[in-house]
Amino acid sequence: MLVAEEAETIAELADVASPPAHIAIIMDGNGRWAKKRLLPRVAGHRKGAEVVRKCVRECSRIGVKYLTLYAFSSENWKRPEEEVKDLMGLLKHYLNNEIDQLHEQNVRLRFMGGRERLSPSINELITSAEQKTLNNNGLQLVLALNYGSQAEIVMAARELAREVAEGRLSPDEIDEKTFAEHLYLPDIPDPDVIIRTSGEQRLSNFLLWQAAYSEFIFVETLWPDFDENSLSQAICEYHKRERRYGARP
Repeated sequence: MLVAEEAETIAELADVASPPAHIAIIMDGNGRWAKKRLLPRVAGHRKGAEVVRKCVRECSRIGVKYLTLYAFSSENWKRPEEEVKDLMGLLKHYLNNEIDQLHEQNVRLRFMGGRERLSPSINELITSAEQKTLNNNGLQLVLALNYGSQAEIVMAARELAREVAEGRLSPDEIDEKTFAEHLYLPDIPDPDVIIRTSGEQRLSNFLLWQAAYSEFIFVETLWPDFDENSLSQAICEYHKRERRYGARP
């Protein structure tokens, strides 16, 4: 547990060092947080949504350009129907109640993932949020929603195969850059750092292509307990890493 003086020092260090341009977070541990407190799982998800608000505000404050949050994976549909219903309800609440505040903070809200399984009402809210914040030039907040990286890679491969079959592209023209251009949101740079909370140490089908040279930081903190100091600690840890991209030191 950090004492106040240590927390302040960490926050100051994070402020002094330039923050990563792109932070991605696997927000894990909502259910375990609720279970520890003998609460329903939805209570953990609601608390986690409050943490999202704090992280967005802090990333905006320190100058992070992109924040990608793993909000709902394509595998999460396998969860109990009641929990999925609660998560979709929480998403609708967030989109209905947070957009004005995000807009005031100059945040641009974007989404990555398949939309075909989402309800018409949620898709309408997504479209409205994207349009309202389209011209904001502050932090870009990306919600990975009904997202799975393997499906994203397959989608890109299919599109490339279609272009080759139609004679619009030669197989020899396909390289890493061309492939990446067919993924979701190709204008957003790959994450500098991927943070996962709750102590688990895996990517869980998140940004597999984009994470090729990302730094991974795994923290024991459950997502509902993650706060500004937790973020500052992760940024300080990131700055200790030497990123060589395969080159020799």
